Amino acid sequence: MTTLLLDDDATLRAVLRQAFELEDMEVEVAADPVAALARVTPEFAGVVVTDVRMPGMDGLELFRRIRSVDEDIPVIVMTGHADVPMVIDVLKQGVFDFIPKPFAADHLIACVRRAIDRRRLVLENRALRAAAARAQEGDVLIGETAVMVRLREMLRQIAQADIDVLVEGETGTGKELAALLLHRWGPRRARPFVAVNCAALPSGLAEAELFGYAPGVHAQYRGGHPGRIEMSNGGTLFLDEIGSMPPAVQGAMLRVIEEREVTVIGGDRPRPIDLRIVAATNVELDDAVREGRFRKDLYYRLNPVRVRVPPLRERISDVPLLFAHFLDEVARSEGRALPPLGREVHAYLVAHDWPGNVRELRGYARRTMLGLPLDRGDESHADLPTQVAAFEARIIRDCLVRCGGDIATALATLGIGRNTLYDKLKRYGIRPADYR
Repeated sequence: MTTLLLDDDATLRAVLRQAFELEDMEVEVAADPVAALARVTPEFAGVVVTDVRMPGMDGLELFRRIRSVDEDIPVIVMTGHADVPMVIDVLKQGVFDFIPKPFAADHLIACVRRAIDRRRLVLENRALRAAAARAQEGDVLIGETAVMVRLREMLRQIAQADIDVLVEGETGTGKELAALLLHRWGPRRARPFVAVNCAALPSGLAEAELFGYAPGVHAQYRGGHPGRIEMSNGGTLFLDEIGSMPPAVQGAMLRVIEEREVTVIGGDRPRPIDLRIVAATNVELDDAVREGRFRKDLYYRLNPVRVRVPPLRERISDVPLLFAHFLDEVARSEGRALPPLGREVHAYLVAHDWPGNVRELRGYARRTMLGLPLDRGDESHADLPTQVAAFEARIIRDCLVRCGGDIATALATLGIGRNTLYDKLKRYGIRPADYR
């Protein structure tokens, strides 16, 4: 952020320049308001400080010209006592503040710092909303980090291959959206996309829900009832939380995958089906197989290709962009204006670990839109060791993201020994392979 300072008094310009530089603040001084005005655009990252009485264009006219370019650029007016009534009148038009001469340099600098904070928030909010608007143009997995760019590229390639896919990721990361994109970007886009939450299938009715009834088998469906599998014929069947599929159904599902045919309950022969299967899991299916909760043969049939959707803590720089998208989404659905975002909101977005991932962030956007107080959940109530451990784990994850999971680079960056790093990786459940 820069301060563009205009005054026709060369001595005052030199004194103020030195004062700003001593505070390590970027400043540009000028005597010609007409030439300085050419520097001001809607993207101008800074504030303007101007004297009132200057040759060529007075400071109040300069303010009006700047306001016509961007009314959110803060303008601070330096003025002699004779001009105070005039400036007070202009305050109503939007001048950020005025400083009567003579003044102490630290008084002006304090005023400029406040103006810079306002300008920074304006520009950040504009950037976030512009990025969210771009995301609205295509319903995609939002994110500009390298890991998200690679994920979208991978999904586009896999979508054209029309093969079964296993999508892995924590709860709330966007696995269903990844599955939907595989469908939309593939050759089956014009056919049905049928989603089944395996964890929500009614106990004892899972098989009926998936496979359906033949005519005359069920009193409620005398003419028969197609199951979710048959409904997805020609399109994509999305099996969410596949690890929760009842064991009794897993064997029948294996036959569907292997033979591409389905037998309805009470049916006398299988019916051929043409579909793509995308399964998703938020648990390690390897562990479920070892523990006997999931069939090994079904597991191997489900994952000819595996795609991992990263949690938010591994792409924290995407969080403000996602937040802006959700905030705009809530604003449109509620018919509300977008609220101004304070510094506390921006700081929280990049400091929080977001254990609930995208789902948690969407909820936070809704609370923000409704003006509810900042809710840090259990984080602010944790004891010191817990908070320190969370902070340390975040640093390690961020480092692994930057170095692509390379241990040697991580060791050099973090400045710790190999054994120490491996101990911490084990303690926090972090796998370097997930970052490569």
